[in-house]
Parts: sequence; C-alpha cells; structure tokens
Amino acid sequence: MKLLFKWFIATVAIGIAAHIVPGVSVTPTSALIAAVVLGALNLFIRPILLILTLPITIITLGLFSLVVNALLVLLVALVVPGFSVAGFWPALLFAFVLALVNWVFHFWTHS
Repeated sequence: MKLLFKWFIATVAIGIAAHIVPGVSVTPTSALIAAVVLGALNLFIRPILLILTLPITIITLGLFSLVVNALLVLLVALVVPGFSVAGFWPALLFAFVLALVNWVFHFWTHS
C-alpha cells in the first residue's frame, strides 16, 4: 500500500512539474508510466552515473547532480510515449521543479 502511495505522489509530482515547466508535456497515463520508469532509473542507473561524475559533482558542490537528473528525464522522455521534453534546458528545469515538488510532498506527508 505504501508503494502505491509513493507511486501516486510521484505521478502527481510529475504532473505538477510538467504543468509548471514550459516545453514539457505529459498525459495522465504517461505520467504513471514515467513515474515507474524514472523511479527504476533512479534506483539502478543514477548511482552509477553519480559515481562516474563524482569529481565534477564535488567541484560544483553537488549542482552537477541536477544535470544527471536532467539526463535521466531526457531518457525517460525517449522511452515513455506521451511524455515529451523539448530539450536539455526544459529537462533541467523540470528536474529541479520535480525535486522541489517531491521535497514539498515529502515534508507534507511526514510532518
């Protein structure tokens, strides 16, 4: 049940971030699929990418991790039909807004 709630929160966060960021479009069904795919990529691929980019991440005081997140968002846009991102800058802004919205939901559900 907790997994379904987290999936729902991730789907809503993707929908909110897509509504806020110009250049990103998503349908409700593709938001569900994108939440699963993005979660899987964050679980399996993101740690590898963060280790490979650790020197530049340290130099930029962690800001390069947003670039890694943007690249993962672009990868999700390639895989999931109905979820489109216009380019790197909208993906970067989407990754930032998605992190912010997820932080707000996390703070709201755990307080």
